[in-house]
Amino acid sequence: MAVKHGWVLLVLLLAGGLVQAGPSVESWHTSRGAKVMFVHAPELPMVDVRVVVDGGSARDGGLPGLSRFTNAMLSEGAGEWDAGAMALRLEERGIQLGSGSLRDMAWISVRSLTDADVLAVALESAQAVLASPRFDKDAVERVRQQMQIGLRHSLQSPGTVAARRFYRTLYADHPYAHDPDGDDASLAKITVDDLQRFHRRYYVAENAIVAIVGAVDRKTAESIAEQVTGGLAAGQHAPPLPPVPTVSGGELHEAFPSSQTHIYVGQSGMSRHDPDYFALYVGNHVLGGGSLVSTLGEEVRNKRGLSYSVYSYFSPMRVDGPFLMVAQTKNDQAEQALKVMRDTLERFVEDGPSEGELEAAKQNLIGGFPLRVSSNAQIVEYIAMMGFYDYPLDWLDTLTGKLAAVDVAQVRDAFRRRISAPAGIAVIVGGNG
Repeated sequence: MAVKHGWVLLVLLLAGGLVQAGPSVESWHTSRGAKVMFVHAPELPMVDVRVVVDGGSARDGGLPGLSRFTNAMLSEGAGEWDAGAMALRLEERGIQLGSGSLRDMAWISVRSLTDADVLAVALESAQAVLASPRFDKDAVERVRQQMQIGLRHSLQSPGTVAARRFYRTLYADHPYAHDPDGDDASLAKITVDDLQRFHRRYYVAENAIVAIVGAVDRKTAESIAEQVTGGLAAGQHAPPLPPVPTVSGGELHEAFPSSQTHIYVGQSGMSRHDPDYFALYVGNHVLGGGSLVSTLGEEVRNKRGLSYSVYSYFSPMRVDGPFLMVAQTKNDQAEQALKVMRDTLERFVEDGPSEGELEAAKQNLIGGFPLRVSSNAQIVEYIAMMGFYDYPLDWLDTLTGKLAAVDVAQVRDAFRRRISAPAGIAVIVGGNG
């Protein structure tokens, strides 16, 4: 057993510091090999369970959308209950079931009262959903149609079109290239056999993380983890993802019948275990993570009125996720906005933030952190992420200290080494292209 002896929430206020102790995190493995992350939170008679598998869209292979399709089917009937019966048994007891799929991971989540009878139904249902989805043909066709309608609706947005094009260009043949929603052609040809095969490969104990937060003790948490994963085969962990390819920069223009042009500019960014993680993360908060009070916001929005919405972010993943600057502007101002964005990035890479800007960014990030771990639902998501990416159990304990330790020299050095300016991929969607 590994125990983290409480995390520290360090809130930097103008008048000084405030230290607030938090709950401890425990970790172990189930008898079938699933890793468990647990926080005892006795304040409310509730328990949140989140099971994460390394089975996101990066594992789709030649069928984009397969991970999300499979994940959506988990709540469409499992074991002896079809979709309607499962929904009814959960609703009658106030049990909440959710699921989702991103590029790296897929998950299910369950929230239940700790009342013995209610919890028993919640865990029985979770086990069935995770291990024994029915993949009934009528439910498969219903979900297929829902996904196709959702995809077509999303493609009516120039922002969605730009984002999808950016990822395809940046990642080329890498598994991150395609969108988790898939495409019309792939969704149309995914079969029940494909769904079942994907489920058998990735929804296995060795490939799973179980996160538990709530008013249950360690012994009960052990029982919960065993029951939820009890129907899973032991299986094997998913193989490592390939490194991200190096691609040359360039501009891609695409016409779109819209009054606003969406601009995506960026490059390969950082992974979850990147040694420059904190310097890049804090530096970006100055550049564009603070939105209205950022450097990009000042240059693009405040000074020139080119865009109300302009921001930048890193999206760290298992291997290097993207660094992106994003803006919306009038069609006839797109080239000007793009130039200002690139010029702003170039100056930031060269000069870095000022001492005052960096201090303000750190205070904002650290001061807002307690709000991001203020509920059981938020905590279970954090510790599931920690387990999935193999973070140390003291990661939340040390997070604010690492943010506070970032200095101007570290930000400048990291951005100069890692971010190309003004090069990078620019995708501009809107107007006449």
